[in-house]
Amino acid sequence: MRICVCTVVHHPEDARILHRQIRALLDAGHEITYIAPFRACNVTPWPDVTPVDVPRAVGRKRLAALSAARRLLARHAPYADLVLLHDPELLLAVPRRAREKVVWDVHEDIVAAMAAKGWVPKPLLPLVRPYLRHLEAKAERRYHLLLAEEGYRSRFRKEHPVVPNTTYVADAPPDPPGDRRVVYIGHLSAARGAVDMIESARLLRGRGIEVELIGAADLDIRPLLRDAQREGILRWYGFVPNDRALRIAEGALAGFALLHDEPNYRHSMPTKVVEYMAHGIPVITTPNPPAVGLVEPSGCGLVVPFQDPAAVAAAVAQLHGDPAMRADMAKRGYDTARTRFHWPVQAEAFVRHLESWVPVRTG
Repeated sequence: MRICVCTVVHHPEDARILHRQIRALLDAGHEITYIAPFRACNVTPWPDVTPVDVPRAVGRKRLAALSAARRLLARHAPYADLVLLHDPELLLAVPRRAREKVVWDVHEDIVAAMAAKGWVPKPLLPLVRPYLRHLEAKAERRYHLLLAEEGYRSRFRKEHPVVPNTTYVADAPPDPPGDRRVVYIGHLSAARGAVDMIESARLLRGRGIEVELIGAADLDIRPLLRDAQREGILRWYGFVPNDRALRIAEGALAGFALLHDEPNYRHSMPTKVVEYMAHGIPVITTPNPPAVGLVEPSGCGLVVPFQDPAAVAAAVAQLHGDPAMRADMAKRGYDTARTRFHWPVQAEAFVRHLESWVPVRTG
């Protein structure tokens, strides 16, 4: 197949898009044209793909990116067997002649996510939500849908395949966790617990435990992170490609997953929890149901209250002082991840779905 993959919102080295889906398609022998904001993110594309640069949609500055995406999709879609879209706004940029070959990969509950996006004015939310539901319904009538979560099924009338956002799990168990570092991998925002992590790091100061945050940050969070780094409270790496971020995280005594109690997180499996498990890192998570459903049955971590930095610091101290607990949680997490969340198993189904959706042509 020739597949055109497009995003204007996500980083070009996004774990699900590049390291899982595109990698799976390349491994299956398919050709990829990748429309993504390479220059805006200062990224060198993989040599295996045909890169096409597009502006990035950030905050309220989205029209230029959407307009450019519309032009580029009109140019490249005719030569593709399928067009794989990763942003809901791109549903407004689909060329009419390409509708039969479009696949929308549904990453999040776009209506619930609006409340957590700081760039959306709060008074507009009641007006935006019905429009987004209408956009989803229209997309379901016109395009193929892939869902990243079982919990997304209830938003749609028809049945759609679910390709969970899992990860690669090594054949051999990782080394036992160390006792000096706590890590976080992922985007940093208030709703994802960035302020809580900064305050927890401040409480842990002087105990010989380093807090390392790996990921891009919202505009309002960046000054807080820079100030904390200057004070020596934590280390902030900024965005790091997923494979390298996980190598940095290896050997940590714990991994943070401190999501707030937001509607968008109540039915979404936190991928970072699975990644910590796969790399033998005990998990410290807030009590969102999907996270608790991973951590408690497997015994791979500790659950702390929402927005409670003192409880987070206490959990870190508990793990720091108990090597046997850390090692047991690490092994339990790895075993569960290897059994249930190894990406190559999902990759086969993902590629198979796309291959089945290629429009049949005659002549």
